[in-house]
Amino acid sequence: MKQIINHYEVNQNTMALLSVAHTEYSTLVLEENQQFYVRKTPIQIVKDACLEGGSTYDGRRRAVSYRTGSQQKVPIPINPKDEIFAFPTHSPKSFECNWIFYHHVKYISTYKSPDQLSVQSVITFKNGQRISLQESQYILEKQMQRTAMCIIGF
Repeated sequence: MKQIINHYEVNQNTMALLSVAHTEYSTLVLEENQQFYVRKTPIQIVKDACLEGGSTYDGRRRAVSYRTGSQQKVPIPINPKDEIFAFPTHSPKSFECNWIFYHHVKYISTYKSPDQLSVQSVITFKNGQRISLQESQYILEKQMQRTAMCIIGF
């Protein structure tokens, strides 16, 4: 049975916030050992988590942009004290935007369908879970590099 909740607090077990088109919820949250369906959008969850971590989303975004020069798809130090850093897969304003939590990613690979018509990326997390995304391996690895620069700066 799906566990649908109104509010979710990002924590050190959060691996991904995946955008979902559903009438009862907007986000699928992946944690190391469980998953939740949340009525808030991924960006709403990220913004709430930034406040819990001691700053606003906009403040964190501006600081990272200033330090790294990144203007688009800026990684966010959600809670640097607890080493919680995440990066968006698209513009955070876009419905397709998912948030991936840096410290849980083991590696990123490319998956080509047997008919060779579609190419997807597969993120393998440190606990062995995998998710498929439409973004290229190159884009996701670039986001990982940007997030690493963000971590060094905080």
